[in-house]
Amino acid sequence: MIDGVPVITAAYARTVRLVTTARLRQSVLAALVDDEGELAQLAEIEGATSSRTMAETTGISGLAANELVYDVPHAHFINASFAYAKPREPNRFNGENRGAWYAALAVETCLAEIGFHMTEFLARTGDFNAVVEYAEMFCSLSGDFVDLREMPGHAALSPDKGVGYPAGNGLAEQARAHGLNGIVYPSVRHAGGTCFAVLRPAAVQSVRQGDVYRLVWSGEPSPEVQGPISG
Repeated sequence: MIDGVPVITAAYARTVRLVTTARLRQSVLAALVDDEGELAQLAEIEGATSSRTMAETTGISGLAANELVYDVPHAHFINASFAYAKPREPNRFNGENRGAWYAALAVETCLAEIGFHMTEFLARTGDFNAVVEYAEMFCSLSGDFVDLREMPGHAALSPDKGVGYPAGNGLAEQARAHGLNGIVYPSVRHAGGTCFAVLRPAAVQSVRQGDVYRLVWSGEPSPEVQGPISG
């Protein structure tokens, strides 16, 4: 048990994470150069300010370089999820200095979670008009996890970010300190859904790409979900 929460050993052959398709496209630097040599030079300049590149090379605050993964499929996606954190906007199970790999058992859960947070962002801008495409990234998970699925009243699962996020970050810190791979928990935004917050890069295994989904906001806070639109 960790702080009164049970720890399980489990294996999940396929979980899913959604990433924006903008991260799958050719680098925007390509349009600025005439050959691969120039592209490499610009990429080196870009890498000087890339949290992922710096983390892979020397480590960054809260994330050591030897924690990251190398020479495995989609290593840059895995490493980026841990290297890019929001200093002024922590998530439920990660803070300002370290990210996490968030995933779910079903894509519907991912869509509900992403739809909620994107709608929240659009509300701050005052404009509910946007089109965003996300690609499925499947992966296998196994090992020891803190299990919140039978504890829906736990503070870490509060829909109030001011309550849930500090409690969740505290639980995640304890899980890492005990060498656990992550947290499995009931989705806060999708009833019946199961989510994962993977806390260690090496725990993310066999990453492969799936279908693409499109979320369309047309002046209303509830998006239309289109897809899968490609395989």
